[in-house]
Amino acid sequence: MLRVTNVTKKFGELTAVNNLSFEVCQGQIFGIAGPNGAGKSTVYNLITGLYDFKGTISFKEQDISGLPSHRIARLGIARTFQIPQTFPSLTVTKSIEVGSYFGSLKGFDKDHVDQVLAFVNLAEKRDAPTGSLNLLHKKMLMIGAALATRPEILMLDEPMAGSNAKEIIQLMDLIRRINQDLGITIILIEHFMKVLTELTQTLLILETGTKICCGDPQKVTSDPRVIECYLGNCND
Repeated sequence: MLRVTNVTKKFGELTAVNNLSFEVCQGQIFGIAGPNGAGKSTVYNLITGLYDFKGTISFKEQDISGLPSHRIARLGIARTFQIPQTFPSLTVTKSIEVGSYFGSLKGFDKDHVDQVLAFVNLAEKRDAPTGSLNLLHKKMLMIGAALATRPEILMLDEPMAGSNAKEIIQLMDLIRRINQDLGITIILIEHFMKVLTELTQTLLILETGTKICCGDPQKVTSDPRVIECYLGNCND
């Protein structure tokens, strides 16, 4: 469904992504992990058209390399960011409507907005200003705005960051429902390996922009290279 082929991105002398190739299949939850500075968010920025790069990225057999972000979004790829991006003066409903207005080829659909509000458990807060939301609800709002664009792929960038154990369980449940109930393919950057091993079917490990290994999460997390470059650091 999504294919990244021999992609390299340099910022001056710094190679942020180094000849990276991987493929995400339709319907799966695909995880990406690695130490800070491994290039994970840069990969997201390349897929969603924020930077130019060498190599090729294709979506459903269409080359999307070099397309602007808004066109990639309307093709069916939506994303969230590490730090929740909201419109503080807008209500929860209006914020999700923005995704429906500007991100969906089908145009604005009030019924769909209402369905999204209920799906992400924000219906009771529909009239609240987004600036009044706590961190968990802001994350759900970001996900809701992305879902309002009717994506085929949803890319989540560290959705568990800053969350407590109860909130992580809630977010994991939401991610599963998006994947299973809505049939949306998910790409997930996360530092919590337990989350990745429980949610994903395929796990990619990066270090300094280079693929260390990619495959079954249980096998990947047992790989000595992964333990050395990532898991070992976490367990020091």
